[in-house]
Amino acid sequence: MNMEEHVWGKYEQYIALHTAQPANTRRHYVQALASARALILNPSTSDHTISCILETLVRSLQYEPDPLLLHHVLKLLSDIALHHRHLSFSIFNTIRAHEAGHKDSNGLAVEVLSVLFTIAEHDHSLATAMYDLDENFVLSLFLSPVTTRRSWLLTNISRFHIKQSFLITLFLAFMKDPYPFVRSSALVGLLGLSKSVDGKEYAVVKECYGCAMELLHDIDERVRSAAVRVISDWGQVLVAPNDEANKRDWYDVIFVQLCSMVRDMSVEVRIEAFVALGKLELVSEELLLQSLSKKTLAVIKEKKIFFQCHEKELELSKSSAAGAFVHGLEDEFYEVRRSACNSLGMLSIFSLQFASDALDLLVDLLNDDSTVVRLQALETMYHMAKCGCLRVQETHMHMLLGTLVDTSSLIRSAARKIFRIMKLSVRAMFASIISGLLSNLRTYPQDEADIFPLLFDIGRNHGNFVVSFIKEVIQEMEPSCEGELRFDSANVAALLVLAISVPLSHEHSACNIPLRIFSYGLPFLGRISRSLSDSTNRDAILAYLFHCSGSILPLVTELNFRGNELVLPVAEGGGPSHSDHEGANPLEVFLQQISNCGNSSDAQSMYVPSHASTEFEEWVTVSVKRIFKVVAETWPYIQSGCTTEVLRTLRFSGAMRYCLS
Repeated sequence: MNMEEHVWGKYEQYIALHTAQPANTRRHYVQALASARALILNPSTSDHTISCILETLVRSLQYEPDPLLLHHVLKLLSDIALHHRHLSFSIFNTIRAHEAGHKDSNGLAVEVLSVLFTIAEHDHSLATAMYDLDENFVLSLFLSPVTTRRSWLLTNISRFHIKQSFLITLFLAFMKDPYPFVRSSALVGLLGLSKSVDGKEYAVVKECYGCAMELLHDIDERVRSAAVRVISDWGQVLVAPNDEANKRDWYDVIFVQLCSMVRDMSVEVRIEAFVALGKLELVSEELLLQSLSKKTLAVIKEKKIFFQCHEKELELSKSSAAGAFVHGLEDEFYEVRRSACNSLGMLSIFSLQFASDALDLLVDLLNDDSTVVRLQALETMYHMAKCGCLRVQETHMHMLLGTLVDTSSLIRSAARKIFRIMKLSVRAMFASIISGLLSNLRTYPQDEADIFPLLFDIGRNHGNFVVSFIKEVIQEMEPSCEGELRFDSANVAALLVLAISVPLSHEHSACNIPLRIFSYGLPFLGRISRSLSDSTNRDAILAYLFHCSGSILPLVTELNFRGNELVLPVAEGGGPSHSDHEGANPLEVFLQQISNCGNSSDAQSMYVPSHASTEFEEWVTVSVKRIFKVVAETWPYIQSGCTTEVLRTLRFSGAMRYCLS
């Protein structure tokens, strides 16, 4: 006996027990339905078995009096329709006929509708069959005394094909329902209509807004939370048709109302209030500043906002906004603090003074116990920096630099993103950022791939500061007394990356980096090129370092300055290689051109003359011979153990200086 026959036998056995023992009818019938479900969901079940199960279920639908069992029967009929599509049409009609004949005698009208909608949505040929559920039918269901039924209808009202005006009327009516779950469902349903409401129906919009405003103080937190979302979305619809002055007045109204909700007892409501505050598009500066101070400002004191809504004039005190964001950023729940932090950044674009005051609060959040909050604070600062409203002061630097040694890699990365786009006007701040990045590198060497490109970008944007900084730390970059570079020093590599970026700076006075520094960068070529791989390639960096170090390699013999401009050789018949980059930094153009052509067959022709290959081979041959000559001359000293004399000879050898230049 195969598995299908075994399960089918169990099904028939339980059906027989259900018929023979009415006292245990529910238990046995549920066991039978469980066996039937296993067969329905198994794709290997034969069509004959499915047809037999369907016949039994249809019979139960017609004669079974127990609503609980009928619930299971409807679910299985839905499963058959979804997994065996060829039967969906007959099942849909059977259930529809049952619904029409019984008129909700067993209280399953909503479940029947749910099954019919599910089947119709999976079989588009049946979609039009649901169009005849008119407004009278829907209204009859809404008048049901069963709370869960009214709530289901409100939640699924979009599945019915009825007019929007009728829907708004229903939602407004059920916002006064005695049951909180129904009121919150009505508000959620109203949310879905805010994007499609006709702008000409201004009176309807004001009524919806007014009803939601009354529910801001509902006893149920779900209702208050939904009301905040309606105030936010329908408030935008309410503001849209007004002129600029009236828009600001309406946004001030919405801002004050939302600020009054940030001290709500419910965490969910407080979160929703801050989310809604971040969506506002225009708010008076005085209100924004008041939301950052618990003390009522002199400019706000005794000021009222009067507005007409819902057929009556209302007034709000502007002082209701006092300390709204302070409360949010000091909230005991990190979700509220994160939401308040995000909204703070969204509103900062409206006022530089507000952004400056907000930054003081954001910097304090960098000590927050929650990594999520610290990360949000940094992301908010990054948003402010991109919008041009981040004004970092020296007093903020200690806290900001502390994030570079945070235990979370996400925090460190977010902090570096901010430093990447900061334009620094004070040298002390520049020096502290570089020192902070070096500390970051020493503490977390794994961040090197992100730190090196950042140092390179900072150097390009602050060339003059780099020059003075390198003069102070150049001793750390110099070879030891034996002439050896510290190849294992991440600190030296980082300073070299910073230094070699200066010639790409547009600050023309920033040209005082010693040429030998670029020579020091050659042994670090692999390390540097890997870190800068997103912006250029190894060949471009090599050519760049040779050029800036004053090398006489034939590869760059054709590179020369004409006035203030770097002239690159061109392929035969081509124009000047810099012609498409007029006004750009010439070395930056050079770097970009080599980077773009690094994998191209034309790359060599761009910056190497046609005879370069032969000349380069000759140069290598001569250089190797000179090296061997020096080695031969020093070999007797090596054998006798006079290493000091050997190093002195190598260090001052003209041949070696030529090879390392």
